[in-house]
Amino acid sequence: MASKTTLNAKNLEQLGAERLAELLIEISAGDAAIKRRLRLELAGAASPQDVAREVRKRLATIARSRSFVDWQTRKALVDDLETQRRAIVEKIAPQDPAEALDLMWRFTELAEPVFDRCDDSSGTVIGVFHRGCADLAALAAAARPDPTALADRVFAAVEDNGYGQYDDLIPLLAPALGAGGLDHLKAGIGELARMPVEARPDAERRKIGWASSGPIYAEEIARNRRDTTVKLALEAIADAQGDVDAFIAQKSGKAKTVPTVAAEIARRLLDAGRAPEAWAAINAAATDRGGHIPFEWQETRLAVMEALGMTEEAQAFRWGCLEQFLDASHLRDYLKRLPDFEDVEAEERALGFVHASPRFHEALWFLVHWPDLDRAADLVVTRTKELDGDLYHILVPAAEALDAKHPLAATLVRRALIDFSLGAARSGRYRHAARHLLECRSLAGQIDDFGAFETHEAYRARLKAEHGRRTSFWSLLD
Repeated sequence: MASKTTLNAKNLEQLGAERLAELLIEISAGDAAIKRRLRLELAGAASPQDVAREVRKRLATIARSRSFVDWQTRKALVDDLETQRRAIVEKIAPQDPAEALDLMWRFTELAEPVFDRCDDSSGTVIGVFHRGCADLAALAAAARPDPTALADRVFAAVEDNGYGQYDDLIPLLAPALGAGGLDHLKAGIGELARMPVEARPDAERRKIGWASSGPIYAEEIARNRRDTTVKLALEAIADAQGDVDAFIAQKSGKAKTVPTVAAEIARRLLDAGRAPEAWAAINAAATDRGGHIPFEWQETRLAVMEALGMTEEAQAFRWGCLEQFLDASHLRDYLKRLPDFEDVEAEERALGFVHASPRFHEALWFLVHWPDLDRAADLVVTRTKELDGDLYHILVPAAEALDAKHPLAATLVRRALIDFSLGAARSGRYRHAARHLLECRSLAGQIDDFGAFETHEAYRARLKAEHGRRTSFWSLLD
């Protein structure tokens, strides 16, 4: 049973309304954010119109503000924006969706003045505006605005999408736009494509990172920006209208050879029941030049093969992906399609291939997550010198997975992490390295034979001899 002094709603109710009001006044003194929240709650208790008035006033204040927001003050800004967004959705929309829709448009329009003065290296601020765009879809569905008027507002938004706040706006609002609204928007985008481009003022160019290199260069940049806006908008409209050919028309011949673009085109053709064309599109990608081949291209190619009845070719491709990329998902699909008993033999052959791979860390990741911990442990013990202690995102999960049944391998993995941290003087990792060393001590009692490797005591003594001056590390152990 919770104590009567535990902070929860039930206990606070015992204080009574008058005392709680006094406490809120006291707590809000000197805290503008709490005061704004309380005013919103008071307005909400009165009427949605009062809330809308408070929100509209606050949005105007945020738009006018010129103070720079750094990482230290960013959370307060995000909280303020989130409070206004939630007030629109939760307090105004249920009673007046049309007013809420207009306010949400005004809210998303804050992105430009906010980002002009804000450091958003964490991506938290843009996340608030993306949620606002998602809210626009729900509010438009409830308010049912005129499709033509909505299309005009969408047009203005995508034309002024300098910070990516409206990237998903067209697909989000496509249901509310309907056929008529999408046609009207498409016509507007087509007119934009034909309009002459003027160089933007220096102040606006600096805002989005353009160098001041003269009017000709500025005009070229403005044209490229306009063309990108047009292309992306027409692609989104084509998707919303289910017009595959219109989507493909926005891709240049060179772009169609990019694997990700080829996959986008092929997937749409496949969904439209045009599998032979999808096969031609997916094979137009330039995948023979080395480098990474995106997973979505592999997945799409397999889907097209299955649609065309190329079962044996698809299986061969899955095995080839295993050999080339050590991809576990393709191997699982490969095994599912084999007859009983054949899958066991094929799995053994595949895991043996992975174990022998020269790509040590990819193989370790694969075996740990398959899982085949016996082979993963053997990989570590027989190829210890290949462990790269800088790859903590691979080695830490591997060590934790190996702890229970393979303490020696788990210890060797942790030693690699420790050796790198101390050898490279990565002081930010010393706390983790100290924890790893304590974990090694704990595992030592479970290891019957260290074989060719140092015992824990010998390893710790060598560590002390080589890195005794890393006092900040040793102090963590003391």
